[in-house]
Amino acid sequence: MILQALAKYYENLAEEGKVPKPGWCSAKVSYQINLSEEGDVKGISCLKTEEERGKKTVQVPQVFLVPEMVTRSSGVSANFLCDNAKYLLGISQETDEKSKKRAKECFDAARERHLSILAPGKSTMAKAVYLFFEKWNPEEAMEHPEIRDNWEEITDGSNLIFGMDMDYAQDDTEVKVAWDSHNSGESKDVQGICLVTGERAEIARIHRGIKGVPGAQSSGAALVSFNAPAFESYGKEQSFNAPVGTYAAYAYTTALNYLLGDRTHGTTIGDTAVVYWSEEGDERYQNIFACVSEPTMENQEIVDGVFKNLAEGKVVAVQDVQDSLDMDRKFYILGLAPNAARLAVRFFYQDSFGNILKHIKEHYDRMEIVRPAADAVEYLGMWRMLQETVNKKSRDKKPVPSMSGAVYRAIISGSRYPASLYQAVLGRIRAEQDDGDSRIYKITRGRAAIIKAYLLKNGNEKEEITMALNEDSNNTAYILGREFAVLEAIQEDVNPGINATIKDKYFNSACATPAAIFPILFKLKNSHIKKMNNGAKEIYYEKILGDLQGRLTVAEGQKAACPRRLTLEEQGMFILGYYHQTQKRYEKKIKEEA
Repeated sequence: MILQALAKYYENLAEEGKVPKPGWCSAKVSYQINLSEEGDVKGISCLKTEEERGKKTVQVPQVFLVPEMVTRSSGVSANFLCDNAKYLLGISQETDEKSKKRAKECFDAARERHLSILAPGKSTMAKAVYLFFEKWNPEEAMEHPEIRDNWEEITDGSNLIFGMDMDYAQDDTEVKVAWDSHNSGESKDVQGICLVTGERAEIARIHRGIKGVPGAQSSGAALVSFNAPAFESYGKEQSFNAPVGTYAAYAYTTALNYLLGDRTHGTTIGDTAVVYWSEEGDERYQNIFACVSEPTMENQEIVDGVFKNLAEGKVVAVQDVQDSLDMDRKFYILGLAPNAARLAVRFFYQDSFGNILKHIKEHYDRMEIVRPAADAVEYLGMWRMLQETVNKKSRDKKPVPSMSGAVYRAIISGSRYPASLYQAVLGRIRAEQDDGDSRIYKITRGRAAIIKAYLLKNGNEKEEITMALNEDSNNTAYILGREFAVLEAIQEDVNPGINATIKDKYFNSACATPAAIFPILFKLKNSHIKKMNNGAKEIYYEKILGDLQGRLTVAEGQKAACPRRLTLEEQGMFILGYYHQTQKRYEKKIKEEA
């Protein structure tokens, strides 16, 4: 299903001229070998361009359309017209005999390939490349001044191409015809039924590498690969075990490389590279999904417009343009993670575009919670959400890989959140202490929102869980959390500017084993009240605590209203109660100051 969807997407891209035809690919090229008409090396030209990356200006290779490049592991296999210095010049940075022998083998393979494809050449360019491979002697390379002066640069593994001044060999008409003729006439010994197209076709032995997945090999990693007898069956070797036609293999790899190279229509969640596309290849769908899945301060109005129009059954607004989009259009989302020289599929989800938007909106509704006045971000995107599970002081600030993919799939499909998300948030709350200087806080808006969303979707709590403070709630854990917030407020009123409150010492234990901790907290409260010297405040706080205590009931099987232990779900309600009560207090304080 994945390969079929990608192959179909390739056909849409090819119709629009966005991807190369079969037999060709895009490659990063750093240098040009400038040839004379007689095939002699006139010079080495740098093809790199300057690019701004942050505060730095760096030189980056240019992207050229070149003959399709082979997939290499450890063997010798030459590309046509575009390759590194070992193949095109027979030289290497290493000077030991083994490296020299390897470079000669590479050049001999390239020589044989170019002479067989280009002979007999008629155009000036074809003749020049042909004559170069006839004449060039790698052992004399150091004697050539242009090669010697650029030795370090051209032998660093970068790709080189041939050209004559401003003309490139791969653009020459005769060279193109020669390559296409050769490519179409290559061996078709292995035939079979393609699993992607369902048609009889030549089966690809090796599939091209996929580039652009963070953590994978920069040269490309395989999505379909067999390289050991343990994975092979019925005497079939390599990718013949999963028969995919050469056209389908080219189509899906080209489409996937195109998606991964498009930074505007993809994202990285943990170690997972996420790409998405619509059935007909319409980028408007991708634009909308990019906005709603990762909202920013700049596009929140767009996201509001999308969800509002979706709820009202109207056309969707994207950047002030009304687009009549088909909400029944199929939309695909693919998550890939690195696994050595291969790629692992974290998830693959397909549904109508309208359903996916609906699921994301439902997720945001569950995540909606009262937030601090300084927090202007209405929608917490998936990346921001997962950052709440990360230790801000650790070097590796990536969320758990397996959890990231599971959370992403749960959101887009409308299914239950993984338990690991809830446990990770509770774990961070237990582990961290407030540190204003480092802007690290134990209970944040994001963590409270995740707890709320999880309990609404996965929990068994029958009572309504609200966005803001629910003063009518009789949930024991929720009330205890509110009480803790009031007790902390009393301490802070008596000791303005206190560095450490009862939250730093008692919150975790009060949340897990309230019966053992709350008597201690009330004793401390009595001491704080005596120091307050403000009758109105004393009455105010005692009234709130009295009301909350009056709402506590003795549960079945318990001797006291305050339970000995709280379950994980109840601990979440405790945290929500604390968060809501604290935000209510800050809200009142802001109004008084205003």
